[in-house]
Amino acid sequence: MPGWTFWEESACSGISQCTLNKSILHVAAKYLELSHSSCLSQFLILGTKASIWCGKHLQMTFMPMEESQEEEHLSLLFQLVLDSLSFSSATFSILTRSPIVGEKELMLIVENFISEQLNLTKASISEIKKIHSIASEVLKVAHVVLDAAIKLCRAYSQAINLDSFEVTTNENESSMDGRTVDNMSHIISIVTCTTENLYELGTLAATGGGSLVTILNVSWKGVVVLLQLGKGVIADKINIGDIILTLISLATDSLRCAAGAWSSTPREALAVTEAKRTFLPIKFYLVNAVRIFCQYPCQAIKIYKEIALLVLTISTFGISLSREEHLKAASEVLVEFLEPTSFLLLLTLLNSAEVKQESKLQILEWLFTDESLLSSSHPGETVSSITNSTTSLDEIFSVNSESMPRENSLVLGRVVLFLNLLKNSPDLTEEVVLGISMKLGCFLDLLITEEVYSSVLVLHIPVLYGSGPSPELAWNPIFSSALHALKTFMIVAASSQAWGEVESFLVENLLHPHCLCWEIIMELWCFVVRHSETEMLNGIIDSLFSLFKEVASLEPTPFPGCALRKMARSICMLLTYATPSIVDQVYGSIFANDKSHLSSVMYTALLMEGFPLNSFTDSLRKLATQRILMAFCGFIENNGKKLGVDGSLRSGSSGDLILPVHAFSSMLHSLQVSGLDIENQNMARVLKFAVTIIHSYRSAVSSLSKDHLSKLLSQLLEIISNMKHLYACDEIEEVILELRALFVSESLASEVWLHQSKPALASFMAGLCHMEMADGEGNTISSAVWELYHMLLRERHWAFVHLALTSFGYFAARTSCNQLWRFVPQNAALSHDTETGNQVNEERFMSELKAFLEKEAALPGIAPCSKQFSLLVKEGLVLRETVRKFSNINLEVLGSVVVDIDDEIQVKKKRKLPDGINEGMALLQSGLKAMGDGIARWRQQHNDSKELQDEFSTQLSCLEDVILHLLGLADSG
Repeated sequence: MPGWTFWEESACSGISQCTLNKSILHVAAKYLELSHSSCLSQFLILGTKASIWCGKHLQMTFMPMEESQEEEHLSLLFQLVLDSLSFSSATFSILTRSPIVGEKELMLIVENFISEQLNLTKASISEIKKIHSIASEVLKVAHVVLDAAIKLCRAYSQAINLDSFEVTTNENESSMDGRTVDNMSHIISIVTCTTENLYELGTLAATGGGSLVTILNVSWKGVVVLLQLGKGVIADKINIGDIILTLISLATDSLRCAAGAWSSTPREALAVTEAKRTFLPIKFYLVNAVRIFCQYPCQAIKIYKEIALLVLTISTFGISLSREEHLKAASEVLVEFLEPTSFLLLLTLLNSAEVKQESKLQILEWLFTDESLLSSSHPGETVSSITNSTTSLDEIFSVNSESMPRENSLVLGRVVLFLNLLKNSPDLTEEVVLGISMKLGCFLDLLITEEVYSSVLVLHIPVLYGSGPSPELAWNPIFSSALHALKTFMIVAASSQAWGEVESFLVENLLHPHCLCWEIIMELWCFVVRHSETEMLNGIIDSLFSLFKEVASLEPTPFPGCALRKMARSICMLLTYATPSIVDQVYGSIFANDKSHLSSVMYTALLMEGFPLNSFTDSLRKLATQRILMAFCGFIENNGKKLGVDGSLRSGSSGDLILPVHAFSSMLHSLQVSGLDIENQNMARVLKFAVTIIHSYRSAVSSLSKDHLSKLLSQLLEIISNMKHLYACDEIEEVILELRALFVSESLASEVWLHQSKPALASFMAGLCHMEMADGEGNTISSAVWELYHMLLRERHWAFVHLALTSFGYFAARTSCNQLWRFVPQNAALSHDTETGNQVNEERFMSELKAFLEKEAALPGIAPCSKQFSLLVKEGLVLRETVRKFSNINLEVLGSVVVDIDDEIQVKKKRKLPDGINEGMALLQSGLKAMGDGIARWRQQHNDSKELQDEFSTQLSCLEDVILHLLGLADSG
């Protein structure tokens, strides 16, 4: 042992010094295992000096010098470094078996020894590329040293029970003797020093390429293990936030490098193995970050913005990959490898009991703020291609935590992240579920942005299903994933205080102006109706009908797109999933509780939007059908010969006067009314009435009359198209000729009122396949049909082209006519070329017609292209502008308007009619009640005349409708 003093610097040459030191280490290594604890300190001092000397000379070796180092000297030095590291690992093993505790001077020697060994290891790894001759040996022994250092720290922690020191109170701390305090301080210093060195080595290995994987693994795993030892005291010595930020930075940089490499390479399909090899280190960083989060949530919450930004970046990056066909494998691997782990980062913070509720809400507020969601683009702006992967990826990785709330490039990532929160709501605490329920409105605002709107409609993304070690992956539309996530959240919220927020959200957005948002809200409402209890469902229906009556009182005419129709459509969708008893209850509430004309308006609006008549009980369905039939027949009989000279209805020109026609037309879409029932009501009058309406339109002068008559004609044509047996009547020929004179006339063809009747005309023309028609030249009816089809097929608007092709396709597939070419004009819309629109080719029409008729077979799946995305983006801009207009409505002004309308209604109700009319009304009502009571007694006393009783009930019901209409007129002044 006296020879160990020669380790100090001497006048020997470099080779001689290395040789001498190498010999000393060999001798010391032989006696290390045989030494007693009394002389262990000398081995520690020797190891410390050896590490300092090796580190110093290793640094000097690679300093730039004019003369190159001797090869023999370098070889000896590198070998000495290996020997020193090996000696260190052996010493660590001995200390692990018998930790030195109690002797202050010896503990300082141990602490200094550990520090210098880790410094030498770090220096060796940092210069690994320059010592390539022994690089593999250095990596192996460095791995052993680091592993031994970690085990030593754990042994020291267990020797003094460091975990209990974390929870020790201040009183107990002060009662500990000085020796115990010294031991604690010594162990904390050792663990802190080792953790910091492992952290630096882990960062160094992350940038060192694939050759440092072993060092990367042992370093970061060691950091996580040591941070779990007495975390209360370690957190005061080490900046946990910096360690987390480093892991986040390493993951982000790796993603950025992958994005740059894949966007610059040729568009060849990326292999799954390459994607896994790229994402595996990133998953390693994320897993270690999660482990640290679990131990130090209070430190992690301080950097929640950087954490949440990484989660958003990964979600957005995955969607960008799914858009590119050649990168879909990478998208699948990202969803399988990174997305669950990155989401766990956020989930750990939100579920931690150590994080305050205010902090959790702050995270949700920062992620899903309403700021600037409706303020960036306007219709008419140039829409850039959103499928440019290079630009998109650059934008994704250029976002920082300060600009994120106002950054639209991560908007799709925010949508996917919110859906993940909803989908995983069963694993969230009740307070977090409540916070998410308050952000449901922000989710709809996200859907309004044009990029999200276009993606939700057509984009498919990979989604994991099931739990356990091997969940299944499937490509699903974002729309269906959103509905599934929202329904899952509703189930969770139903049993918590968050349900109040969910219910308010559903009510407030019942008439949402954006079509996509409205579809989602209605799907959620229907989900509630399907699965709610009867008592809850009754309360929902009652609340909606109270609102429906208010809307109907302010907007009594059910024109397309009005709030009344939209409200009726919502109610009809809900009733589709309700029980027959609920539907009967709704029908009874309309006519039993309100005897004014308002009930007819409400019922007609419901019928026009698909009121589920099939859901009635049998007796009520028959009664409702007869009532609608009788009202329709009465309308035709009363107005068929009473049209004014100018074409207006003598009884008035208001659109609500043709409510019976709307009701009957809508009923035909819901119920299959047999030909016998129609014949019994003498429905062939419909054809004569249609002719009368056409004559009236041609003689009408005022725009208002033409508007009402065109709408009435549209309804009649829809009725005829749904009553196939009417095409066998003789009067149908007159209708065809009059339609030809009306629509083909040069003086009337350009009128805007006729354009709104063309969709109904297309339906009528499709039904002509059910009539016997002579084929060939010289037939007046055939010529009229040809001209009408020529007129429809020449329309250049895309909507009319679709309607005309649908009609002609149905007609061509079922008609007995053989000369179908006569029905197609040479200058049909689809005969024109798509580039200039000037050149006409008949073969082009036939090919386009064939493609149209076979479109379902030709397109078995959805494969969105850049053009579709671009069109949907433009459509999304228009829809967002619509929502902006609605959101800019001044509610105070609107409230004053509503009050004025209510006041006006009250004034009108106070106006008294002549006494004779009021007396007559009272007599009619009393007589109606007397007849109703009489029929009820008749049914109880005599059961042998049921058919006659039913006939009386039907006629009495029609009489009741007439009286209700008169009451409505009386109420209106």
